[in-house]
Amino acid sequence: QVQLQESGPGLVKPSQTLSLTCTVSGGSITTNGYYWNWIRQPTGKGLEWMGNIAYSGSTYYSPSLKSRTSISRDTSKNQITLELSSVTREDTAVYYCVGGRARDYWGQGTQVTVSS
Repeated sequence: QVQLQESGPGLVKPSQTLSLTCTVSGGSITTNGYYWNWIRQPTGKGLEWMGNIAYSGSTYYSPSLKSRTSISRDTSKNQITLELSSVTREDTAVYYCVGGRARDYWGQGTQVTVSS
């Protein structure tokens, strides 16, 4: 069974870069047809897709976040990394790592608060 675990700082200061890591176990991030997404949910709001990295290494980003978002991978560690630059309070949310052919697998999510 594929399992995903997000990790990273829970508190980030405004204007800094948020960096999160998703460690995947029980399967390879290079599995053909699998996509690894970052999705976030601000308190009281809906889910927002931020972007993903494909099994091939290709990346796709939400147009609204593309200028600030970078998703990369480390195949030797089976990890996916999210970087979001120039954060503001509006980036405060629970961040989820989601993967599979059709978002089959979800991490538990990690709360990130942007505050000085």
